[in-house]
Amino acid sequence: MRILLIDNTELNITLLKHLIKKIPEYEAIAFTNPVKALLWCRDYEPDLVVVDYAMREMDGIQFTQQFRGFVNYEDIPVLMVTASNDTSVRQKALGSGVTDFLNKPLDNIEFITRARNMLALRQNQKKLIDRAAWLTDEIRKATRKIKDQERETIFCLAKAVEYRNPETGAHIQRMAHYSKHIAHALGLSVQEQELLLEAAPMHDIGKVGIPDAILLKPGRLTPAEFAVMQRHAEIGYELLSASSSPLLQVAAEIALTHHEKYDGNGYPHGLSGENIPLFGRIVAVADVFDALTSERPYKKAWSIEEACQLLRDGSGKHFDPACVEAFLSDFGEVIAIKNAFLDESNEEENVVQFEA
Repeated sequence: MRILLIDNTELNITLLKHLIKKIPEYEAIAFTNPVKALLWCRDYEPDLVVVDYAMREMDGIQFTQQFRGFVNYEDIPVLMVTASNDTSVRQKALGSGVTDFLNKPLDNIEFITRARNMLALRQNQKKLIDRAAWLTDEIRKATRKIKDQERETIFCLAKAVEYRNPETGAHIQRMAHYSKHIAHALGLSVQEQELLLEAAPMHDIGKVGIPDAILLKPGRLTPAEFAVMQRHAEIGYELLSASSSPLLQVAAEIALTHHEKYDGNGYPHGLSGENIPLFGRIVAVADVFDALTSERPYKKAWSIEEACQLLRDGSGKHFDPACVEAFLSDFGEVIAIKNAFLDESNEEENVVQFEA
């Protein structure tokens, strides 16, 4: 811990150093040139500054003004030593950031007492700073824990749907990563990409409210059955929107809107164009592509080429053209995602080769 001493006169420096020895836990750093003292302050932080008022290169007020300009030096105590009793000088010094004054000639006992008091103040300031940093870190940890718990909740809910749904857990991972891929290609922020990645798995959570006879039916649904199936979008929204969590609020929006179509012929509300929230438009492309290229008990998997052609044909009708273009813009990434999250059956056979 350091006390910075600045005085043009070597004799005064020697006297101050002698007095500082009575505060053994501190080291005295002394300069007769205030400019050199400021250069030292760029690399080292003192706990107390004792500066003379009348100096040649710059006076104590000028020194203090420049010293206070350093980052985090606003609260370091500055004790000015002066022979002047001019009130205007003291007022100007206080305005520059001087903490207190001592008159020349110095009273040794008074100097040591003032120095100890200011050093105690500085140590308390440091403790408060450390405490604030500790609290900030604890808040960060608590926030991270809450977010982790949200992710766990979403994972558990997604797994619950998986048990009732003919789609697999790999589908959930693929479509979520496809969604993030589209968001990246569209230029969304990293935070938005991660939010979409975490929220997208909840897109079909409403299927927990659909009867098994309809949800697991191997054949084509009747119009009445399809009307019941369509209810899963609103059921998912009702389940998720009750939470105040920003993540679950986004998941609720996706659950409600990922079956809307760009031309207004989707469900549940027949939204069109940019009236459909962007995340819903993104997930629509990701979900349909993976559903087409994945095998289900009621259908064979489409080829990559067939699925891509359907996206192109549906651009501007079913799908947002910008989202389709973004999805296809770096198709090597799409294939990498598909191969990274394979369905459990016939994993080796399912690996797709892609040539640019």
